[in-house]
Amino acid sequence: MITFEHVDVVYPDGFKGLNDVSLTIDRGEFVAVVGLSGAGKSTLIRTINGLVPHTVGTLAVGGRTVDPRNKAKLRALRSQVGMIFQSFNLVDRISVLNNVLAGRSAYTPTWRSLLGWYRPEDREIAFQSLERVGIVEKAYQRASSLSGGQQQRVAIARVLAQDPEVILADEPVAALDPPTAHQVMRDMRRIQQELDITCIVNMHHLDVARAYADRVIGMRDGEVVFDAPVAEATDAAIEEVYQRSLTAEDVVVERAEEERS
Repeated sequence: MITFEHVDVVYPDGFKGLNDVSLTIDRGEFVAVVGLSGAGKSTLIRTINGLVPHTVGTLAVGGRTVDPRNKAKLRALRSQVGMIFQSFNLVDRISVLNNVLAGRSAYTPTWRSLLGWYRPEDREIAFQSLERVGIVEKAYQRASSLSGGQQQRVAIARVLAQDPEVILADEPVAALDPPTAHQVMRDMRRIQQELDITCIVNMHHLDVARAYADRVIGMRDGEVVFDAPVAEATDAAIEEVYQRSLTAEDVVVERAEEERS
């Protein structure tokens, strides 16, 4: 599904974001990427949709080679690769429904998007996406009126409206309280399983990775230094990735909070 072959990323200032990364992620996998700040987690997932261009090696998604220089191919790729951000990236002043309809932009003429004249089938897809994350009743509210957890669900619904093959998520629950974080992750995991979508998530908290992922990839200094099923992501293994002992901040979202949510 997704293959990296000896991929490097070198930023304009000379910093090496990825160093000789080779790995394969199969369709339908839920993968957690862990590592300290600056380890290369965000760079890794952002190369997949071309937001960060790779400079050496070969990267392919769904059999399509990612070519950062080919804008037409990048647009086609991004229509099939959804991205969820920590900061939600919603337009606060418009409705939840219109935020989700933005996920249909790849399938909608620009003039329709600008005027808000979406086709009935696009609106139906948007409503179905909101229903999947359990907030269809918020469709006509302004996005700014929602809680943080509800806004992240809108962001997930917007991605679902793309009908993606892959979902990338960059620290999607870092800004949320523990019960809400687990609720959002349960939603993502359930949707990923129901739709057989490949999901790659950067995570800071290890208990979240262990609770929801199939596989854990550990990054350090732009390299993959750990790659194994989640059952093998022991404290000792992750301490080796981090090159230090784990702290309470590394495992802060407790499962006990999930039971109370």
